[in-house]
Amino acid sequence: MGVDVHKDTHTAVAVSPFGEKLFELTVGNYEKDFTLLSERVRSEAHSRGLSPSIGLEDCHGWGERLASFLANDGYPVCHVPAIMVDRARKRMVHPEKNDSLDAKGVAEVMIQRIDMLPSYIISKDADSAKNIREISLDREFLVKERVRVKNQLHTILHRVFNTEYATLFKDPFSLKALKHWMKAKPKNVDPFLLRSMKRKVKRLLQLREEITELERELENLIAESGHTIQTASGCGTVLAAELIGEIGDISRFKTPAQLAKYAGCAPREHSSGKTIRWRKTRGGNRRLNRTFHRMALSQISRMGNERARTYFKKKLIEGKSKS
Repeated sequence: MGVDVHKDTHTAVAVSPFGEKLFELTVGNYEKDFTLLSERVRSEAHSRGLSPSIGLEDCHGWGERLASFLANDGYPVCHVPAIMVDRARKRMVHPEKNDSLDAKGVAEVMIQRIDMLPSYIISKDADSAKNIREISLDREFLVKERVRVKNQLHTILHRVFNTEYATLFKDPFSLKALKHWMKAKPKNVDPFLLRSMKRKVKRLLQLREEITELERELENLIAESGHTIQTASGCGTVLAAELIGEIGDISRFKTPAQLAKYAGCAPREHSSGKTIRWRKTRGGNRRLNRTFHRMALSQISRMGNERARTYFKKKLIEGKSKS
């Protein structure tokens, strides 16, 4: 059964192993509706002698409650990436789109690629990773906002103090510098500019406190979860949180190769006949890929890991490019 997930309703379409449509049902985002769907699935499976498997396009957003309910009810639940459904639709003669067709597309992808789809797992590690991921994303949004405010303040400081402001502090956005700008009363300056500058400085001070608070919370959550990845070379609290949050329950990966593939770190084979070649993977979880890349850059830096630097130099000697 494939489920097309939305904010207020979910459309489910069940198909047989041969692609025959068995039933279609649209339910609300309420527990009583989830029970109705579960009973319908169980009834159809029993009457036809079939074993049900359920796939959702979105297991971690609007469909999280439904996925959790079905998994607790004993159904095998898997996550079907939307791109796989979209690719199958584009290969059709008439690539139309609606909730019913999307749900049927999810079910058809399951029939063809069930062995490649990640399972939805309910465990203590999965719940802990979900909380860590949410706080990590909150921090990321605040950091992006801080960059925007800094850029705006750069322009205002130049208009208020001219080039002189850059000589007063090595870092014009350090705590000491921000407190100085907040108290500054330059002469012959437009009062509007001065008020604007103080608003930006005040927001930067608030962001500084909020980001620090989230980082402390991440440290506590990682410590409570029992993870030790933050002790690895080149991996601090922020990168550790990104790794844990994106990987989730690591037991869902049966081999290291599966995790490498999921992260987009594994090369993609593109061979033909006697020609054997490999290409860089552009797919996979890009946020997880970025985290591994940052760890690697940190390890081969001057303050990094000697073994990592030796390995990196060895690969350069072998003729590999730096990237």
